[in-house]
Amino acid sequence: MLEPKVFLVDDDSAVRDALSMLINSVGLNVITFNHPQKFLDAYNPKQVGCLILDIRMPGINGLSVQEILNRNGNQIPIIFITGHGDVSLCSNAFKAGASDFLTKPIDEHQLLGSIQKAIQQNISYHQKSSETQEIQNKIDNLTQREREVMSLVVEGFPNKIISKNLGISTRTVETHRASLFEKLEVNSLAELVKLQFTITPL
Repeated sequence: MLEPKVFLVDDDSAVRDALSMLINSVGLNVITFNHPQKFLDAYNPKQVGCLILDIRMPGINGLSVQEILNRNGNQIPIIFITGHGDVSLCSNAFKAGASDFLTKPIDEHQLLGSIQKAIQQNISYHQKSSETQEIQNKIDNLTQREREVMSLVVEGFPNKIISKNLGISTRTVETHRASLFEKLEVNSLAELVKLQFTITPL
């Protein structure tokens, strides 16, 4: 996994300098941008980290950046900062999934705590995404018939019913079932069901 990075977007150079020094002081790698579009152009969704984002900037404001990231399916946690205590902006930011909302002047301890929490949140997201992709790759390696058997096994049908539904012998069902268990590296029906719902949760 890539080393976590803290992205800082603020059009105020004094704020960027002060916050980047603070973040660097605790050993975190920070990359600053003076305009949201520069961040959007440079951002790699595979990068682990968090985004500190000024909510009021000329051109593209912070909420618009959040909307763009959400629309593109990017899950980077956003810590909004603002010089204006605007309750409606705060509410909208949280509704859209913001990690935190801090008012300038920024409390250093609060910010560092929010950054650590956001990075851990993003690490967990990337780990889960990686695990999900690994499972999907295993399922993709199944034959069409094995996927059909798997679907019916997960629904709780016994081998005899599966054989009748698919028009194949019970022995063939048992063979496909053993093969898909081996390919998916599961040892029980419970493990298979858990794996299936990792890909397609309720």
